[in-house]
Amino acid sequence: MDRIAQAFARARAENRAAFVAYLCAGDPDFDASLAACRALIDNGIDILELGVPFSDPLADGLTNQLAAQRALEGGMTAARVFELVRRIREFSQVPIVFYTYYNLVFSNGVEAYVAAAQAAGVDGILTLDLPPEEAADIQAACAKHGLKTVFIVAPTTPESRLDRIGAAATGFIYYVSREGVTGVRDSVAANVPQAVAAIKRHTSLPVVVGFGIGKREHVTEVAAHADGVVVGSALVNVIRDNLADRARIAPLLAIKAADLVAGTRRR
Repeated sequence: MDRIAQAFARARAENRAAFVAYLCAGDPDFDASLAACRALIDNGIDILELGVPFSDPLADGLTNQLAAQRALEGGMTAARVFELVRRIREFSQVPIVFYTYYNLVFSNGVEAYVAAAQAAGVDGILTLDLPPEEAADIQAACAKHGLKTVFIVAPTTPESRLDRIGAAATGFIYYVSREGVTGVRDSVAANVPQAVAAIKRHTSLPVVVGFGIGKREHVTEVAAHADGVVVGSALVNVIRDNLADRARIAPLLAIKAADLVAGTRRR
């Protein structure tokens, strides 16, 4: 069952973009992270993007770097990340995509890692620092074990590479709408419509847009052009702002998610 494809199909049928929510697995601890994921799922997200905590998250801004640090300090390991997915699968069939770095996959053995991810209930893997030219091992492992691959297109990606990226991906294409690292911005990048149109000339897969999207009006603006909208730092900030009273995290995330998800509906 291709849960990712079903999520995008459902969103299209409802005349909206799919909402992709990012959280770092285990931030700030296992139990709070599980409750946070459930709050997002219960409030309408279409795909859960779980960041696998890493000590050198080079694509992430300070918000997500600190989330990874909190998770690692809270005892998260590769095994605990898989356990988190298994616990989510006890109450939800929402598609889950790992947002990770190649060292975390490679150091555990590519096929062994992908097989463990699939067994836990993961649907796809986005390996941020792995270009498609060097991704043969992970592509083969994902094909063997039924996981989807997700690859990134950046504002600096020449259109001549889009065919290669599109051919490597099997789940969706993630358009990083801004140069630099993750983080909330005051406005949506101006080139989103043109970039999404260019990518769609080279793939039939859904195109999602992320980086810098943190408000309902941002979601609405991007949803007019993209198949999906990714929000991460704005959700992680809710965790950061309530570390002193962790019981508040899930209820406040529920409110934030419901507001953002409402922005996906096209006019």
